[in-house]
Amino acid sequence: MGRISIRSVSKKYGATTALDDVDLDIEDGEFLVLLGPSGCGKSTLLRIVAGLAAPSSGQIVVNDVDITNQAPRDRDLAMVFQGYALYPHLTAAKNIGFPLRARRISKSSIADQVRNAADVLDLTAVLDRRPAELSGGQRQRVAVARAIVRDPQAFLMDEPLSNLDAILRASTRRQLIELRNTLSTTFIYVTHDQVEAMTMATRIAILRAGRIEQVGTPEQLYDQPETTFVAAFLGSPPMNLVDAAVVDRNNELYASGSGIDVPLGLSAYDGSAREVTIGIRPERIFLDGRHPAAIRSARASVSAVENLGSEVIVHARLDNQTVLVRSPRPAPAEIGDRVDLYCAPTDLHLFDRLSGRRLVWEPSHRHTATTALSYEGALK
Repeated sequence: MGRISIRSVSKKYGATTALDDVDLDIEDGEFLVLLGPSGCGKSTLLRIVAGLAAPSSGQIVVNDVDITNQAPRDRDLAMVFQGYALYPHLTAAKNIGFPLRARRISKSSIADQVRNAADVLDLTAVLDRRPAELSGGQRQRVAVARAIVRDPQAFLMDEPLSNLDAILRASTRRQLIELRNTLSTTFIYVTHDQVEAMTMATRIAILRAGRIEQVGTPEQLYDQPETTFVAAFLGSPPMNLVDAAVVDRNNELYASGSGIDVPLGLSAYDGSAREVTIGIRPERIFLDGRHPAAIRSARASVSAVENLGSEVIVHARLDNQTVLVRSPRPAPAEIGDRVDLYCAPTDLHLFDRLSGRRLVWEPSHRHTATTALSYEGALK
């Protein structure tokens, strides 16, 4: 069992607040990723869970036991560091078995557990080699295997793949996904790489300036970001964000501004125009009207085209902003072309311009009593 509760945890370094009243529950067997930009507090939070740093306030509870003041060695949590932390004079096998020797377990039992962990992580052929004779990916897997043999209540991983090149990172990530599917242990995994987060996590907690911005499954965060920060952080390329206003035109609401004019499928309301930020994913903008439900929404000029192999990213310049369009290759437009942009109203996200918070709205193409909502009811 590895159920972890982080309760009102704050951490201050003098006048600097690294964590600000963080609350988070991680269920048994969950793979939770702490995601965010550098300096957001994710590694600090992991170190507090591990006992390597003390919170300024708050509690860490594991399986209903308060471990806030316990020493790291007493927490039954296995930490995998960014820098491997292997003993250079020991073989891979002895590095893996080191935690077991410290517990005075029999040599035969240690050998069995080392062999089992090596099998899981494809390390059997390199058990007799020292760290200097291993590749970066193999060293990282040795560090993970060393954590596995401890059979902890949870694994804590602090950007374990960040020192690897792109190919090694991808292959090691696949092995960690297989490990996640094999073990039923809880994982808390820190990264700033959204690809790792999206492919590995059962849930993601996005941090910003020491606070949790949003928690949810990868699909929830990608499809329904609660703030413009989450919308802009998650996705490659990120969600397009364009300033506009919700206006009443012929008893129907439109989002209009910065060269964009899109009907929202909502009946008119009693109230003045509201400044918003429109969000739309690059893959949900089209350069022709053949996609179902897509309507002409803007006229733009192509300023750049990025070739990604199987697809292209078209940079389309509006009045004073650029939106990115992800499209299959070959590029449907060239630099300097004037193009029409199409999108479906149901693919739009609306955010309050001032707070950056998501606005609740219910698009519909039928003007019935359910769509004739007040402005406050349709956009909260």
